[in-house]
Amino acid sequence: MTQPSGVLARPDHEVVIIGGGFSGIGAAILLSRAGFEDYLLLEAGDGLGGAWHWNTYPGVAVDIPSFSYQFSFEQVAGWSRVYAPGRELKAYAEHCVDKYDVRRRTRLRTTVTAATFDDEAHLWRLDTSSGESITARHVVSATGVLTQPKLPDIDGLADYTGTVMHTARWDHSVDLTGRRIAIIGTGASAVQAIPHLARAAEHLTVFQRTPIWCLPKPDAPLPGVARAALRRIPGAKRVSRLASQSFVELTFPVAAHFAGLVPVAAAGERLGHAYLRQAVRDPAVREQLTPRYALGCKRPSFSNSYLPTFNRDDVTLETTAISAVTPTGVRTVDGTEHTADVLILATGFKVFEKGNMPPFTVRGAGGLDLDKWWEENRFQAYQGVSVPGFPNFFTILGPYGYNGSSYFNLIETQGTHIVRALRRARKVGATRVEVTPEANAAYFASALGRRKHQVFFQDSCGLANSYYFDDNGDVPFRAATTLETMWAARRYPLDAYAFTA
Repeated sequence: MTQPSGVLARPDHEVVIIGGGFSGIGAAILLSRAGFEDYLLLEAGDGLGGAWHWNTYPGVAVDIPSFSYQFSFEQVAGWSRVYAPGRELKAYAEHCVDKYDVRRRTRLRTTVTAATFDDEAHLWRLDTSSGESITARHVVSATGVLTQPKLPDIDGLADYTGTVMHTARWDHSVDLTGRRIAIIGTGASAVQAIPHLARAAEHLTVFQRTPIWCLPKPDAPLPGVARAALRRIPGAKRVSRLASQSFVELTFPVAAHFAGLVPVAAAGERLGHAYLRQAVRDPAVREQLTPRYALGCKRPSFSNSYLPTFNRDDVTLETTAISAVTPTGVRTVDGTEHTADVLILATGFKVFEKGNMPPFTVRGAGGLDLDKWWEENRFQAYQGVSVPGFPNFFTILGPYGYNGSSYFNLIETQGTHIVRALRRARKVGATRVEVTPEANAAYFASALGRRKHQVFFQDSCGLANSYYFDDNGDVPFRAATTLETMWAARRYPLDAYAFTA
């Protein structure tokens, strides 16, 4: 190991975690449990919980069974339903923050605007919106990708005189009762919100660009006796989690990444078509709601109330393209104007857009810009965690890290990967940890080599308008089972990283 020129400065913190959602909370807990107590968690918002702090629209809920949507080391028995509502996920985040002593090492309302690596001092300098600079030996980026709401590029939106809100920034002061509501988008958030909006509105108009695959939701209330059984019967939590994990694994990682080997998606499509025939009475509306792309090309949804909503006389499904938003409503290209008092934007998030992953400038060794590096080399990261040229910088949701299973599996897997690298650095006295170009290249080649069995690269996916695809036509999901990702995090060769003092 070589000694850099100059004197190594002592950073403000050994690790700074950026982002206070479950990724950041999980990273903090796992670091602390591994003996890395000198960390600071920075969160731009005024509360913790990430998506469950920001998303409070009517009907917001987890989209996989709650038994899977929690940390393996902190399983709770108090969920009110198989698919818990958003407020319970927010409460679970607060519970974890308090139980594992994360709150006192957290700073809210602190937005990181830039991160710059100091080559001589082997540390990161983090600029914040307040003008303060914070230094860290290591940075864990836990900002997620579904964080920055994406507004539609529609003429006239700024001139609309009614109430406008994005589903991710819901305004609860607005009374929707008896109002004429228009909602643009039929993605995952819209599927949850639309049944609730229909019950409140005088009339609801749903503007759909691309129909979503909607499957029956195996949801039910969890009565007190069931919750008591989970608490008191030995092994009950483990069994419920195993059943839940198996369901989740089958419906995404297996179905999406091994479609060429295991025809789960085809069975899902048959179920989806049968459910659509049963749920929607009008054949014309049913036809409009029928996807023309394979199940898995874009994020599907599970709901027992979304499709039946279109049987209501006070709900209109509009599939004609929008030409403009007018001061009083929405006009389609055929000249029809749909008057609306309230306009809801269920238009998703910036995902692979420049400046979102992460949502601040990152300059690594020699001033290398992360956005520019990805633009020139395609999205890639070693096991979704590290990028060559960006020492001491780790991500939870990096390219080719997430396999589509429970997000909590991802957090724990990536946390395990990061902790192993930091433990080795501590053991050998290294202050600079950087994945080697060779290890990264081999992993990227392996990831691309698995595409032939993934559902995403069949022709019909071109009709899906899916945010899964980046500008290069890649889908940076990790084509692996959850067990494989867990094994790899625990067993990857540590010489994939260069450790320098």
